[in-house]
Amino acid sequence: MKLLVVTSLKEDQKKVAKIFEQAKISVFSVSDTIGFKENNSPNLIDEWFGAGKDHFDSIFLFSFTDDTNADHALELIKDYNAKEDSKFPIRAFILPVEKSSY
Repeated sequence: MKLLVVTSLKEDQKKVAKIFEQAKISVFSVSDTIGFKENNSPNLIDEWFGAGKDHFDSIFLFSFTDDTNADHALELIKDYNAKEDSKFPIRAFILPVEKSSY
């Protein structure tokens, strides 16, 4: 089992949901968040807690899914980003789930 975590602008939520559907991920959660970005700092640690001036309505989408679906979603997101050339690409991470309660 994997934990697939995706971050994007809130306005891209439907696009990410469609990618999840294509990857056969039918159960996921969404959480609103505010992202910060400042182009002046080369050190990402400086921006970790929102030191940037600009803020953006963003979301986290996450799902516990099998390896195949997580990998497929990641590839679809990479393809989407390559075609869209956005200043705010969709970001995705796959984390291993070592243990669970079920």
